[in-house]
Amino acid sequence: MDNTTQTLIKAVDRLSDSNSLKQLFHEQQFGNPLPSQEQLQSIIDILRSIIFPGFYGRSNVNINTIKYHIGVRVERLQKLLTEQVLAGLCFVDTLPIEGEMTLDILKNKSRYISNKIIEKLPELKEILATDIEAAYLGDPAADNQSEIISCYPCIKALTNYRLAHELFIMGVPLIPRMLTEMAHSETGIDIHPGAQIGHHFCIDHGTGVVIGGTCIIGNNVKLYQGVTLGAKSFPLDEDGNPIKGIPRHPILEDDVIVYSNATVLGRITIGKGTVIGANKWVTESIPAK
Repeated sequence: MDNTTQTLIKAVDRLSDSNSLKQLFHEQQFGNPLPSQEQLQSIIDILRSIIFPGFYGRSNVNINTIKYHIGVRVERLQKLLTEQVLAGLCFVDTLPIEGEMTLDILKNKSRYISNKIIEKLPELKEILATDIEAAYLGDPAADNQSEIISCYPCIKALTNYRLAHELFIMGVPLIPRMLTEMAHSETGIDIHPGAQIGHHFCIDHGTGVVIGGTCIIGNNVKLYQGVTLGAKSFPLDEDGNPIKGIPRHPILEDDVIVYSNATVLGRITIGKGTVIGANKWVTESIPAK
C-alpha cells in the first residue's frame, strides 16, 4: 500500500469517526432528502410571479390570460411546497404529532400545510401591496409603484419573509429560515421568520438591516439602512446555555421611524409615533408621542 493510499484511508477513518460527527452529521427521517435551496428558489420565483404578474415570470401575460397564468403557477407552487415542507418535516427527529409518526402522516401534514399556504396567498398579496405603497409614498425618488416592485430590495425581502412567517407559525422546521436567509443573501436584509410585522412596512435602502426573531413591529413603521432590532443579552440556564424561545427583541408600535444605523436592543417598547435618529443606541423603552 503506497503512502497516498494510506493517507486517504487515515483521513477517511478520522472523518468517519463518531466523535468527529457530533452535531455535523444529519440523517433524515425515512431517508427523505434535505430541503433543496434550488427548489426553494423556484418557490420564491413562482410566488413572485403570482403576486406580481408581469413583473416576474412571463412578461407577456395580459388581462385575458391572467387567470390561466396564475392557475398554472398556483398548481406548481402547491406541488413544490408539499415536497419541500415534507423534506422540512423529515428534518427533525421528533414532531408534535400524536401517536406513531409515519411517512404517510408526514405526507398528509405537508399537503395540509401547503394547501393552507395557498389559501393565504390573497392575504399575502394584500399586505405586500401595502408594503409597496409605503415604500412608494416614503421615497420621493420613486417615480411609480412599478419601480418599487421591480427594483427595491425591501419588497423582495418582504416577499420571502411573509411566506416564511406563515410557514414558521405552522411549525415547519428549517425552511422558513432558509427562505429568509436566501433574501438576506440577495438583498442584505436579515429578517428572522419569527418576527411579527404589520402592514405598510418599509425598509428604505435596506442594506444591513437586522430584525430579530421575537420582534413585534406595528403598522406604518419605517426603517432605514443599517438598523438593528436585536437582543441586549442572552439569559442562561443552570448549565450556562442560552435560554431559547423567550422574548428578547424590541416592540415597535405603529408609526415608528428608525433612521440609519440606529441600534435598538432588548425587550423594550418604542411607543407609537417615535422617531429614532441615525446612529442612536437605544436600550430603554420610549413612551408614545
